[in-house]
Amino acid sequence: MYLPLNALRAFEVSARHLSFTRAAEELSVTQTAVSMQVKNLEQRLGVSLFRRLPRGLALTDEGLALLPVVAQSFGRIADVLGQFEHGRRREVLTVGVVGTFAVGWLMSRLREFQHNHPFIDLRLLTNNNRVDLAGEGLDFAIRFGDGAWHGTEAEHLFAAPLAPMCAPEIAGRLRHPADLAGETLLRSYRASEWGQWFAAAGLPCPPLRGFVFDSSLAMAEAAAQQAGVALLPVLMFERELREARLACPFGIEIETGAYWLTRLKSRQQTPAMEAFRRWLLTQAEGM
Repeated sequence: MYLPLNALRAFEVSARHLSFTRAAEELSVTQTAVSMQVKNLEQRLGVSLFRRLPRGLALTDEGLALLPVVAQSFGRIADVLGQFEHGRRREVLTVGVVGTFAVGWLMSRLREFQHNHPFIDLRLLTNNNRVDLAGEGLDFAIRFGDGAWHGTEAEHLFAAPLAPMCAPEIAGRLRHPADLAGETLLRSYRASEWGQWFAAAGLPCPPLRGFVFDSSLAMAEAAAQQAGVALLPVLMFERELREARLACPFGIEIETGAYWLTRLKSRQQTPAMEAFRRWLLTQAEGM
C-alpha cells in the first residue's frame, strides 16, 4: 500500500500535539492543509485515526497502534539524515578506554584526531579496565594487560612500567627502597604488584595494609594527598610530575602489562574504526 509521506508526517505531528492547529504551526502550513492530509490518510487506510472533539483531538485505537511505528520511522530517518554534513556521512565511533590511559595520554591528542577526522563522532566510555565489548556495544576498547582476551583481536600500543609515586613531602624522606617499609603502600586490585616491585629491588615485600583501589587515577590522587605511596604507570602521570603533585623517588620499574587496542574478532571494521586504528597506532609508535 502506497501512503504519502506528507500525510504520515501530518498524522504524526497532529498525534503528538493532539491538535491540527498546533501541527500546522510546526509544519508551517495551514490548519486546513493538515486536516486534509490526515483525512486523505484515513480514507486510504479505511479507518478513523482521530476522534474530533470540541477542544482538540483524541486518538482512536487504530491511531494509537499506528503512532509509535510512524514516530519511530521518522526518528530513524532524522537520525540518518543528521549524519550527513557537507556532502559526507558522519560516523559514530564508540571506544571504551581505561581511565588512566584516557586522562594521562589520550586526551591531549584528541584535538589532532578531531582535526584530521572531522566526520567521525568519537564517543569515549571510561572504565577501570573491566569492559564488555559486546554488552556495551563498543567498537574498540583500550585495555591494560597481556593482550590475551577471549574472542578478541588485540594490537599492542606500548608498555607502561610501574614505579613508586608519592607526594613530594613523602618522597623527601625516602632515601632507599627499604624505606618504603615504613610507609603506607597503596594497592590496586592486582595484588601481586608490590611483591614484584620489591623483588626487582632485591628486597622482601613488607606486610601490605591499607587502601585498595580499582582505579589508578583514584590511587594517584590519594598519593598526591599524602595518603601513601602508589605503584603507578609513570608515563601516564607525567603532568603530575611536572606540576610537582607527585614525585618518583626511585628509578626501579616493573612491567606487568601493556596497553592494547582491542576489538571483537567478529566485529567487522568500519571506515571510522580503521581511521581511528591507524591514527592510534601511529601515535603509539612515537612512544
